[in-house]
Order: sequence, then C-alpha cells, then structure tokens
Amino acid sequence: MEKEKYKMIGIIGAMEIEIKTIRSKMEGKQSSTAGGMEFVSGTLNGTPVVTAVCGIGKVCAAMCTQAMVINYKPSLIINTGVGGTLTDELSVCDICVADNVCQHDFDLTSIGSPAGEIPAINAVKIPCDARAVEILTECAKQFDGIKVKTGTVASGDQFIAGDAQRQRIIDLFGASACEMEGGSIGQVCRLNGIPFAVVRAISDSADGSAEMSYNEFLPLAADNAAKMIEDIVAKY
Repeated sequence: MEKEKYKMIGIIGAMEIEIKTIRSKMEGKQSSTAGGMEFVSGTLNGTPVVTAVCGIGKVCAAMCTQAMVINYKPSLIINTGVGGTLTDELSVCDICVADNVCQHDFDLTSIGSPAGEIPAINAVKIPCDARAVEILTECAKQFDGIKVKTGTVASGDQFIAGDAQRQRIIDLFGASACEMEGGSIGQVCRLNGIPFAVVRAISDSADGSAEMSYNEFLPLAADNAAKMIEDIVAKY
C-alpha cells in the first residue's frame, strides 16, 4: 500500500517500556486522555502517529484500541511488545511477526464451539494486514543475530510459565508466541474494519524459567520491537 493511504498509524504497547523509545523520537507531541489512558500523538519520521500504553491484559488492550479508533481514526494499528516463545525456532530476543492472532483462553467448547472461536467474528484466528506483516518481517531481518518467524500469536489473560499451559496452546492453536493483548486488539480492529499488525520480541521461554528470563531480557526485547516500529512507520 502507498504511504499516503495511512493518514494516521496507531501504536499500542502494554507497558511504558514498550512505547517510550518511540515516543522519545516523535515530534510535535500532543497528549489527551480517554478511559484513563494517555494517548500521545505527533509525527514519527514525518508520518502522523498516535501512541498509547494500554496496560496488561485483554480488557485494557480492547478498551485502548476502541478509544484510539473513535478518537483518532487510524488506518493501521500496530501492537508492539514482548512475548513468550512457543517454538524451538525462536529464542530470547528473536522476533515473531504475527500473520494472525487468536485468544487461547476463549473457551466455549462445552457448548460445542471450537477452542478459541469468538462468536462476534465467527472465527478462531484473525488475519493481520498482509502488507504490514511483509514490511515488519523485512525490518526484523536487518538485526544481526536475530531470528525472525511469522506465525500465530496467541493471547490470554495469563502469564504462561508452565509446560502444561505452553503445550496446550501449541496443540490447540499451533502458535509461535504467546502474550496478553494482541488477540483482543485484533478482534476490535476486525470489528471496526481497521488493518492491524502484531509484533513480539521474545523475552522469555514460556516455561518454568519464564519469570527469571522475562525480567532479565525485557529491556532488550522491547527495544528491538521499538526499532521495528520506527522502521515500518518510515516505510509507510
């Protein structure tokens, strides 16, 4: 797509560390508040952007996305941050670019629905914007020593730190990474007809060592994701 078609790009992260680098490089910043969340708009590499720290979890992420859609009408929303790997192909500080998202904790199987199926959209997996996936993947490949994989990113209101939880998500959804926001952001974007993308820098292994690994590698993983966002904004 041509850059001119994206009049405003929305950028959402769950935590301040996932957004602060991007905000530090923005020009002409203005701030507003909605739903208790701060939205900072301005330009990044000459492109209008709006950023928000939504907070951790699907409800916060959904609230933030809808507020951003209503108040700023972005033509593309990018969710950036960190996540746990669910594949041997990705290790700490590698990159997962979602080609689709799902909600691994959405469960109506007791009434006959497939695991993860969301009645509002009649789907388990929600496709990301193909053009954004392509650009983010190419951006990620420029990092030395960093592996890049596209795949399913699974979201749920759980920090996955156990082998049984991890294996369940792999078996049911074939996911490459897990986190707590992208699936709900994808649902809100789908219902509003807004293209979206989700990128995760791997910060932990989503197993018994996840807590130690998460705290150690979070700053570097978040910084890698921020660099990708800066690059995609420039190329759009």
